[in-house]
Amino acid sequence: MGEVDPAFIQAQEHRPKPEILKAEGIPLIDLSITSSPDTNLNDPRALDGLVEEIGDACKNWGFFQVINHGVPLVKRQNIEKASREFFSQPLEEKSKVRRSEEKVLGYYDTEHTKNVRDWKEVLDLTVQDPTIVPASYKPDDKELTKWFNQWPEYPPKLREICEEYVKELEKLAYKLMELIALSLGLPKDRFLEFFEEQTSFIRLNHYPPCPNPDLALGVGRHKDAIALTILAQDDVGGLEVKRKTDGEWLWVKPTPNAYIINVGDIIQVWSNDTYESVEHRAMVNSERERFSIPYFLSPAHYTDVQPLEELLNEQNPAKYKPYNWGKFFVTRKRSNFKKLHVENIQIQHFKIPESELAEKLDAALSISK
Repeated sequence: MGEVDPAFIQAQEHRPKPEILKAEGIPLIDLSITSSPDTNLNDPRALDGLVEEIGDACKNWGFFQVINHGVPLVKRQNIEKASREFFSQPLEEKSKVRRSEEKVLGYYDTEHTKNVRDWKEVLDLTVQDPTIVPASYKPDDKELTKWFNQWPEYPPKLREICEEYVKELEKLAYKLMELIALSLGLPKDRFLEFFEEQTSFIRLNHYPPCPNPDLALGVGRHKDAIALTILAQDDVGGLEVKRKTDGEWLWVKPTPNAYIINVGDIIQVWSNDTYESVEHRAMVNSERERFSIPYFLSPAHYTDVQPLEELLNEQNPAKYKPYNWGKFFVTRKRSNFKKLHVENIQIQHFKIPESELAEKLDAALSISK
C-alpha cells in the first residue's frame, strides 16, 4: 500500500495514541462446562455461574474472550494458513475475485469506515451460498436477489477449509446466543429462530505494515451492526475497545487460541439497551503485518429487529422502532462502493426520543397510582 495517502489519514481526535493501555479488565470466560460430560445441561442451575459471567461481560464491557470453546485448533490453523496464502498473491491475482456493486462478495482493498479509508484488504464470504437479501436498499422495493461467493483459484482448498471452519463457528455462535438468552432471563433457544435463513458472513482480514501507524487505522472506530461477532486474531494484535466507563481506547492483548466475542447492534436492540454494542477499532504498525478472521452472526433478511416483548413493561418501554434487517444490511453494504457525505445508517436512527419515552413512563406511573 506504500506511503500513506491522505484518504487514510484519520482526523486528529481519532488517531491512535502513542501510549497503549491494555484492556486488563475484559473478561476471559471458560466454556468447558458446556461440553463437560459431568454437566447436566437439563438442570437449569448447572450453568448459573457461566450465565452470570456472560451477562456481566455483555453489560459492563460488550466484549469478552472465550477459551475451551470447542472449536478444533486444526480448523482454525487451516483457515489462518489459507488466509496468508491468499493475501500473499500479487494484486492482479486477488483482483480476479474483486468485489463490485454487482458482486458484493469477494476481495476488496478500498473499504471506508466513517468515510476514511481503512489500511487493510479483505476477502468476504457468506455462510450460506447463495445468501438471499433485498435487491435494493429502497424501502418500497420488495424484490430479492442472491449473493454468491467468489471463490479464488488459490489456495485451491480454500472453499473446503472455510466451510469446515464455519460449521464450527456456527456451533459456537449458537452456544453463545443460548447463554446470552439465559442471561436475559429468556428461554435458551429464544434467538435461534432468527438465524434459520441467516445472512452471516466471514471475513479474512490482512493489515499490511503501515509507514505511518500514528496517522491511519486498519479499521476506524465503529460498532458491529450484526448480532454477534466472533473474532480470531493472530499474535500481533491490534484490536482496541472503547471502555464504557471513561471512553479510553484499550488494546486487547491476544490470548492464544481464544476467541474475542462482541455484542452487536442487533443484540443491543433485542435487549432494549440492557446490553450495548461497543465501539472498537484496529491499529496497524510499521513492522509486522497482521491477520484476523471475524465471523459475523446475522439474522435472515426478512427479520424485523425490535426490542423483545418479554423484556418490556410499563417501566421499560421499547426504546427502538422496528427496522428490517435486510434493508439495513444492503444500505450498509452500499457505502462500500460510494463515499457517503453523511453518516451511514445506524441503530440510533431508529431510537425513540427520550422525551417520548418519558411521556410513556409518566403515563404509566399516573395509571398505577
